[in-house]
Amino acid sequence: MLEIEIKAVLTDPHAMKDLLRQVGAMAGPILQEKDLYYQHPVRDFGRTNEALRLRMTNGQGRITYKGPRMAGTAKIHFEAETEIGDYVTISSILERLGFRPVGRVEKTRSVFYLADTVICLDDVLGLGSFIELEKMGENKELIEQEILALAEKLGIRASEPRTYLAMILSK
Repeated sequence: MLEIEIKAVLTDPHAMKDLLRQVGAMAGPILQEKDLYYQHPVRDFGRTNEALRLRMTNGQGRITYKGPRMAGTAKIHFEAETEIGDYVTISSILERLGFRPVGRVEKTRSVFYLADTVICLDDVLGLGSFIELEKMGENKELIEQEILALAEKLGIRASEPRTYLAMILSK
């Protein structure tokens, strides 16, 4: 499945929460997320623009693979994700197979839903506040248009193309 998203710096999270409610977005959960990213033993994910991530969210683990970025204004890439039973064991397996941890991202995420779009207001440790507009699907052109239109409606003028991991590693 393709993930199509836009991320931007968020200067006033409280005002954005109010705006989201005004446009009909429904508030979802507040999540504590801790992400650990891995480097492949023989393929440089930095060069291929891929990611392998273990995420712990409110005590539940997930593993995610993100494929190379595709052409577009929004960030578009293949994503596959599934729950894991034991975070520590999966981490141990990956490291024994030669994957090595390369970075951590910790954030508090306030989730909102608007139709089939997920909107996340993120407070990222060491980076600040951001908004992400995300939608999953296969029709990347249509979904990208919808995401860009919503970004404009929310007053988002400039997007941040880098991942949180890239921003943290560049510090």
